Amino acid sequence: MVVPELRAWRAARPHVVRVAGSVKPHVARITQAVRPRSVKFTTPQLTAVAATVGLALAAGLVTAAGPWDSTGQRTAERDWAASREGEGGTDHGLTSGTSAKAPRPAPSAATVLAGLGGSTSVGAVPAPAEKALADVLDPLLNDPALGAQRTAVVVDVATGKRLYGKGADKAQTPASTTKIATAVAVLSAAGTDHRITTRAVLEPDTKEVVLVGAGDPTLTAREDAKGYASLRTLADETATALKARHLDQVTLSYDTSLYAGATVHPIGANPNLAPVSALMVDEGRIDDSDSGTAKRSTDPAGDAARTFAELLQAKGIKTTSPGLSKATSRSQDLASVSSPPLSALVERMLTNSDNDIAEALARQVALVTGGQASFSGGAAAIGAQLKKLGLPLTGVRFADGSGLNRADKLTADLLTALLAKAGDPAHPELRPALTGLPIAGFTGTLSDRYTADASATGVVRAKTGTLTGVNTLAGTVVDTDGRLLAFAFLTSDEAHPPAPTPAQTALDRAATALAACGCR
Repeated sequence: MVVPELRAWRAARPHVVRVAGSVKPHVARITQAVRPRSVKFTTPQLTAVAATVGLALAAGLVTAAGPWDSTGQRTAERDWAASREGEGGTDHGLTSGTSAKAPRPAPSAATVLAGLGGSTSVGAVPAPAEKALADVLDPLLNDPALGAQRTAVVVDVATGKRLYGKGADKAQTPASTTKIATAVAVLSAAGTDHRITTRAVLEPDTKEVVLVGAGDPTLTAREDAKGYASLRTLADETATALKARHLDQVTLSYDTSLYAGATVHPIGANPNLAPVSALMVDEGRIDDSDSGTAKRSTDPAGDAARTFAELLQAKGIKTTSPGLSKATSRSQDLASVSSPPLSALVERMLTNSDNDIAEALARQVALVTGGQASFSGGAAAIGAQLKKLGLPLTGVRFADGSGLNRADKLTADLLTALLAKAGDPAHPELRPALTGLPIAGFTGTLSDRYTADASATGVVRAKTGTLTGVNTLAGTVVDTDGRLLAFAFLTSDEAHPPAPTPAQTALDRAATALAACGCR
């Protein structure tokens, strides 16, 4: 099975290959200097790392050439520098704008599938032997630092064959690895080019302007929108439209009716997640952060409307104090702004482990499939969408889209099946579920892990998951033979919660061993 290259990648490839080639000797020298003596990079792995670093260093060159920006999407590799500044990974800033005329997005970062593409074909490189994998992984997964419960699966992405299983179908609390399921479900249901549009409308025969939320948590009020939908732009265009109607004083309302049910997650008020509303700006953050924990607004919709009022007033439109309302079917559009494509939102969600985006995307699954946009409705819609894809759901339960709810129960079997499905050439729409995974030692929630052992840097790409007593890791790795493997490690001990750092280190060792294992 060979994954066909995307048109944008074909155009960019000569530039990336040239830079990756020039980087490769330096990567080799660095890794030789820092790796343990027992670890040796193979040519396929060194090429994968060089390509990853090359993409980061070649960002300016490739941008000048045009193909990557023309997709309307940025990849995890291109924000390697951002992750090094402690910002937690990529924000996928877009330079192509967010108008309806913007170029359609395309799945990116073809090097994530290096084990499937290029000159490597199924059969040319042997898959690891099951017994050899067990000999390597069993001792590592028996580490007491992981707690009492450990389940694990490794599959060959090219064939979907399970190569290793330890409690494969036993459901456990997955924490943030739940976001992989959310990603696959929303990409499957809505498609990579789906955008979320926030509108300002005018009720006919009145002076009432309604700001209508559509569930875009990345709507921003900051001066530099970085390619995300801008509340400032919406206010500017709304003011222009009102003045064309000879209106300079209006009643301002806001509409959050797209979502149903509770706004506060069952875990309660938490710096990991704002109250979930169809209308918010900058994820309800009241500081200048764009990822990680932060103090949140208790009324993100009201705050967004009040900010909108201030922006309108700055443009000469007086408003009343905004109140909650609902736009009618007869309302007239004044202006609108759209989010980046869904592919970019999914990548940001996975790279940063962004809970606000995760819960918004769970509701998008519900909306697209006719369900209720609530915590329970989004969870039910995710399960139903994965069932349509034929994925193994025995014992599985979804309670939210982010994995913050301990009632979520997933199996290692499902997580690896999700990853394998995302790598299936028959489902190119699912590719951002792989390209958004944090890269070991480079981006997002893995930017500060794997620092003690460089052998997995740039080779392991995985979603992390951490709750008290729960530590998980699921992603892909290129082994020493160049074979792309998907893995999922789920561990927990809620009675005697293990310390998170030793548990995470133990999981990282297991993923590193998988990368170092030809295991024929």
